[in-house]
Amino acid sequence: MSNSNVLDYLNDPSPRTLGRSPLEWLERLHKPTVVHVTGRDRSRTRAMATLLHGNEPSGLFALHRWLLEQHTPEVNMLFLLGGVYPAKIPPTFSFRQRPEGLDLNRCFKEPFEGEEGAIAQAMLAELQKVKPECLLDVHNTSGTGPAFAVTITNDAAHQALTSLFTDRLIMTDLRLGALMEYSEQEVPTVTIECGGAQDDQAHELAYEGLVRYTSRPDVLSLEEAEWDVAVLRNPIRVELAPEATIEYRLEPTGHADLTFPPDIEHRNFGIVSPGEPLGWIGKKGLSMLTAISHNRTENMEQVLQVKDGQIYPAQAIKTFMITTNPVIAKSDCLFYAVKATGEPIF
Repeated sequence: MSNSNVLDYLNDPSPRTLGRSPLEWLERLHKPTVVHVTGRDRSRTRAMATLLHGNEPSGLFALHRWLLEQHTPEVNMLFLLGGVYPAKIPPTFSFRQRPEGLDLNRCFKEPFEGEEGAIAQAMLAELQKVKPECLLDVHNTSGTGPAFAVTITNDAAHQALTSLFTDRLIMTDLRLGALMEYSEQEVPTVTIECGGAQDDQAHELAYEGLVRYTSRPDVLSLEEAEWDVAVLRNPIRVELAPEATIEYRLEPTGHADLTFPPDIEHRNFGIVSPGEPLGWIGKKGLSMLTAISHNRTENMEQVLQVKDGQIYPAQAIKTFMITTNPVIAKSDCLFYAVKATGEPIF
């Protein structure tokens, strides 16, 4: 299957083709779409993917605004809009992936199964074609909370890219088939989590970071960074068992395997001590949860403990990517955690 059967292409799109709003533009997109914009220096290209998840619109909002303003980037720009199909399902920007589809950001590895695998493979082929000097993948967090970045490589180039958007960088050795693993092609690659999908501040951060990314002659030098980047290494990924149930309530009903309070998102990037309860566990106990480290070992006893039916940290931890969306909590993960000091939990 050729890429043109999977992807649509826009070259230096004029404002009249974009619609007046991101929603109008989305209506005009029929497939995952590649956007090329010619830069002042045509010998170099930078790349940015966004909308890999259909319910994470900040990158699309930022790109639409940037294109309408007709910026001329410092170098050629390649933009990849992956999750057009789920984003268009009513109500718009509500579905992470198609109801029966795969998570696109878990498909950037062989065997490239299903329609999402074909999209991922086509996007990788576009990157191989233009050989960008760096790649950003712009997302929203699955819950409310501050912005942060994720990478599989921690060096000056990755910290410099991070600093275009935020001062928090998560470095992980865990491989899930995400686009950020393109960094293994020796192309500096960073995932940017802008904040909540409903948060105007997240949309603005995505836009301001995009302007910095496209307007600077050098985005890979740490000397250009605007702030110091704090690096958190190899967080534990806490997941629910596929058959487990979760509720978000002020009090447990006794029917769910796990109950979190409705304001659990406020724990994002906060420190939780062993004396602070996170929620309530059902009759099956912690067997309904896994705590997976970067080397795929189980570390539950170092992350969570149960006292009188409530879940507590086993030690002081810093948590992030907590969500109150039960679908994402089940299909992706409950949260990530490191030690309160920022060091890995082993």
